[in-house]
Amino acid sequence: MKLPIVLCLLIGTSAFAQDHFSGITTSRRGGLLNASTNPAELANLKTKYEVGVFSLSFNLSNNRLGFNDLVSGDDLEKKLFEGNKDVDLRFDGEVYGPAFAMKIDKWAFSFNTKAYGKVNFTDVDPTIGDAVTNGALSSIFGASTIQSDKNQRANGTTWGEVAFGVARNVYETDEHKFSVGVTLKLLFPGSYANLGLDRFSGTITNNLGNVNMTDASARMNISYSGDLADDFTDFGNYTSSLFGKLNGFATDLGINYQWKDENDGYKINAGAAVRNIGSMTFKSDNNSNSNYELNIPAGQQLNLNQFESVSSFKEIEEILLTSGYLTATSNSSDFKVKLPTVFSAYADVKIIPDFYVTVFGQQKLNKDDKDDQVTAQNVLSVTPRYSTQSFEVFAPLASNEISGFTSGLGVRVGGFFIGSSSVVTALINDGEQADFYLGFRFGLQ
Repeated sequence: MKLPIVLCLLIGTSAFAQDHFSGITTSRRGGLLNASTNPAELANLKTKYEVGVFSLSFNLSNNRLGFNDLVSGDDLEKKLFEGNKDVDLRFDGEVYGPAFAMKIDKWAFSFNTKAYGKVNFTDVDPTIGDAVTNGALSSIFGASTIQSDKNQRANGTTWGEVAFGVARNVYETDEHKFSVGVTLKLLFPGSYANLGLDRFSGTITNNLGNVNMTDASARMNISYSGDLADDFTDFGNYTSSLFGKLNGFATDLGINYQWKDENDGYKINAGAAVRNIGSMTFKSDNNSNSNYELNIPAGQQLNLNQFESVSSFKEIEEILLTSGYLTATSNSSDFKVKLPTVFSAYADVKIIPDFYVTVFGQQKLNKDDKDDQVTAQNVLSVTPRYSTQSFEVFAPLASNEISGFTSGLGVRVGGFFIGSSSVVTALINDGEQADFYLGFRFGLQ
């Protein structure tokens, strides 16, 4: 089974981190991007109107592959499953389409469009991953016994979003301003695929390249919908199914406080938000959501070499059912998937004129091991910035749940911005995270 991460990396090995638009979403300029982190930020629009032309962000965060591995592209599947540490890997892409915001007295309103694509590997045992993906084990003769209490997941998801935001200043004086905001999202699920292997125990053996599994048991979930049902590893299946039919709703809620200064700016801009409260239902002609019990008795074997050329979870399901070692416990067609609900809080503090420091934290509210859950990542970052009305340079420093410490750099000139939250550590310290984002928006009075 070839991993889709390989083809994801091929579209730009230097263009993938996990905190999207790190640094620019807390810019003193304000606007639509700030409102994507906290809808109450809409009330802080600097101009009467703002138009979002485009924005995009691609992120790759993992705990096994360094930046040099990604650039070289050599033996990525083999390196990913070396050692004994469980594999965690997250690839995220966000593309913002046309967007518009306007401010009327104490009110502000917004409209925006967005497309998402995600590929995740969560708590995957490297021995299982190596055996299934590469048909290999650490030695040509040997056996490895595995006992895991985790739900090992491989998951891919695409969906589109149309969002409407509203914010209002609820209290304002010469020194202080307090605002609240909400964003309502219409969700358009595109395609989905999930393979969960929960509480696996078993033995994997290698006899001169013949890799087998025996004395094994686990609970399994195999779900798919849309194009990803046919091929989980084809990048085209992700890009071709970003927008499906309307079949889900979500909301963001936020509050914002500003301690204003005398120059129409602020000494402190702080806020908190809960985002992505909601879910979406996948429906297509090839929908399937099945739970199984895997049981391979001692003395019997499942040949794992037959999975090497497999590119879809449907094929895995068919092979296991044919083997007779898989027993269905439940099955349904339409199924609901939860968005990655997160709580975030931040404070942007003016240290001296034109120099600011932002502290930002993000905490996921749902567990990643649920088979119906789109994953998220916990992040804590500190971003020093030099910022004027028309120019800004910033350097995010972050601690990420999966890839650890990262350091990046970004710049804004007028409404154009470009940056990365991990380019410094990627180039200097061979970091395990890489990303890239850019965009353009403009304001009108």
